[in-house]
Amino acid sequence: LRIPFWTEAFFLPRKVHPERGKQCPLPVIDAKKALEKAEPGSVVEVVADNEIAVQNLKKLAAHKGLLSSSEKVSEREFLVKITAGGKAESAAEAVPGSKAGSVQGSTTEIVSGSGTRDVQKTTEFAAEEQQVSCALDCREKGMVVVLASEEMGQGDEVLGRLLMKGFVYALTQQDRLPETVLLFNGGGKLSCEGSDSLEDLRELEAQGVEILTCGTCLNHYGIAKKLSVGNVTNMYEIVEKMTGAKKIVRP
Repeated sequence: LRIPFWTEAFFLPRKVHPERGKQCPLPVIDAKKALEKAEPGSVVEVVADNEIAVQNLKKLAAHKGLLSSSEKVSEREFLVKITAGGKAESAAEAVPGSKAGSVQGSTTEIVSGSGTRDVQKTTEFAAEEQQVSCALDCREKGMVVVLASEEMGQGDEVLGRLLMKGFVYALTQQDRLPETVLLFNGGGKLSCEGSDSLEDLRELEAQGVEILTCGTCLNHYGIAKKLSVGNVTNMYEIVEKMTGAKKIVRP
């Protein structure tokens, strides 16, 4: 099975935004989406043009307990293979650069990078413009961020939304990320289709941050089908996360 990835709209309900500074987690996001859709035993192949992307993809596989392998094809071309539903047989297979055994099954190929292969591309990825390393897990255990509104602060509505957009983006740039982001009431709209903060929340999720949106709130606003990142939660879990948190951040 070879799935065309020349437009991200195939997997994600959005247009492609060629923002160089935000491209680091996209190989992980696309691989995660492909793995969720792939049949057990099938292979997801990702072509990257830098070792950081390879390491992050290997970490994704290790985190999910999946069999993976990587190969340096040329100076700026790396091939990472992840077997959907296949459990890694040893710790060595979870180490970046290690080789795994051969795998069988159908293949989904994702191209991430500026290399020219005879397949469709998910996104243009210029290695020389990607200078910032992003790790999958730099979360602070016990830190919970609570987003209860589309706006930050009180006063002007337009300013409040602009501030909230800036807050969520700034959150992605921190050295220590939260373990969980809770969204409820008006804040639930931030994780839905059309939100200005959607890409930043996806970036947080790609780095291991748990994104949870109140299901009652989604239903109240009639946007349950527009949820585009993370999972639906309930009041019991919201209370559990907040009472068990070591640090709660509210913008």
